[in-house]
Amino acid sequence: MKDALKISFLTGLFFLLSGSIGAQTLQDYLLIAAENNPKVKAAYSEFEAALQEAPQVKSLPDPTLTVSAFGQMVETRLGPQEARFSLMQMFPWFGTLEARENVANLMAEAKFQAFLETRNEILLQVSSKYYELYELEQQLKFQQENLEILQNYKDLALSRVSAGSGALSDVLQADLLRNESVTGLEVIRLKQDALRAQFNALLNREKSEAVVVQTQIEILPENAIFDTLVEGNPQLEELEHMAASARAREELARKEGMPNVGIGLDYVIVGERMDMAIEDNGRDAIMPMLSVSLPIFRGKYKAARKQAAFMAESYEQRKEGVENQLLADLETALFEVREARAMLELYERQVESSEQVLNLLLSSYRNAASNFEEVLRVRQELLKYQLAVAGAEAGYLTALAKIDYLSGNTLDYDRQK
Repeated sequence: MKDALKISFLTGLFFLLSGSIGAQTLQDYLLIAAENNPKVKAAYSEFEAALQEAPQVKSLPDPTLTVSAFGQMVETRLGPQEARFSLMQMFPWFGTLEARENVANLMAEAKFQAFLETRNEILLQVSSKYYELYELEQQLKFQQENLEILQNYKDLALSRVSAGSGALSDVLQADLLRNESVTGLEVIRLKQDALRAQFNALLNREKSEAVVVQTQIEILPENAIFDTLVEGNPQLEELEHMAASARAREELARKEGMPNVGIGLDYVIVGERMDMAIEDNGRDAIMPMLSVSLPIFRGKYKAARKQAAFMAESYEQRKEGVENQLLADLETALFEVREARAMLELYERQVESSEQVLNLLLSSYRNAASNFEEVLRVRQELLKYQLAVAGAEAGYLTALAKIDYLSGNTLDYDRQK
C-alpha cells in the first residue's frame, strides 16, 4: 500500500513538472511549495509514520522464554532436576492479525488524504498570493503610465501658459496629481515587498527572493463548464477512511474477544542418580504445552465494539457536514467567478469609453475649447478603471483556484498563457 500511495503522490506532482525549474510560471512555484513547504513535509512525514503501524500490529507477540534453576534439587525417579527451560508462543484468534493490519492501513490512507488536504491548502495560498502579486504588477504598470502621461499634460499646460492661452493653475493641478501617482507607486512597491515575503515563506525561501509574475492571463469562455463536484476533495476522502477504520476496529474488537492460543515447550535438565543404576538414568524431560486465554470478562470487548460503532457514525456525520459546507463554498466561488467576469467586462468597457472621452477632451483643450480640470478628472477616472480591471482579473483567477481546491483539482492551476 505504501508504494501505491507514493505513486499516487508522485503522479500528482508530475502535473506540476511541465514548467521549468527556473520558476517562471505558477505551476513551477506550486511544485516548489509542494516539495519545500514545512507544513506539507510535516504532513507527509505523519503519513510515512502511519505506514509503519501495520508491520507492528500484524506481527505475532514475542515468544516468552523462562529459565529456572533449582536452588534445591527436586528429586525424580530418573534423577534430580537441575534446570528448566520453558518456551511459549501465543497466537491470536484466527483473523485477528489481519484485522489489526486492516485498521492500521485504513488509518494510513486517512493520513495520506490529510497530507493531500494540507498540500492543497498550501497550493491555494500560493495561487492566491501569486494573483495578488499579478494585480500589484498590473497596478504598477498603470501607475507608471499615468505618471508619464501627467508629465505630458504638465508640459502641455506649461506650453499653453508660455503662449499666453493657459492658466498656471492647470500646471499646479497636474503637479498635484503627479505627486499622488508618485506616492501610489511607492505604496504599491511596499505592498509588493510584503506580499513577496509572504509568498516566499510559503515556498520556504528567502523573503527577498525574486518572484516572476506573468503579464498575461487567460479568461475562460463565458460558457465554460466548471467542476461542481466535491467528491474528490481530500477532506471527504479522509473522513471516509476514518469511518472505514472505525468499522474495521469494531470487527477487530470482536476478534480480540476470542481466546488466544499458546503453544510451548518445557525442557527439564535431569542429573543422573548416583545411588542406583536404572534405565534412562538422568534422561532430560521434554513436555509440550498448550495455553488458552479465557476472555470471560466481556464488558471491555462490548464497550470497544460500541465505541468503534459510535466513532464510525461520528465520522460519517462529519463527512456529511463537511460535504455540505464544501458545496456551499463551491457555490460562493462560482458566484465570485461570474461576478468577477461581469465586473471585468464592465471595467474594460469603461476603460475604452474613458479613453475615447479623454482623446476628445485633449483635442478640445489644445484648441482652447475645454477645461483642463475636466481632462485631469477623466484621466483619473481612466486610471481608476484600469486598476479595477487588474483587481477583477485577480479576483477571477483566485475564484477559479478556489473551485479547483474545493473540487480536489488543485493541480490544474495553469491559467496563464
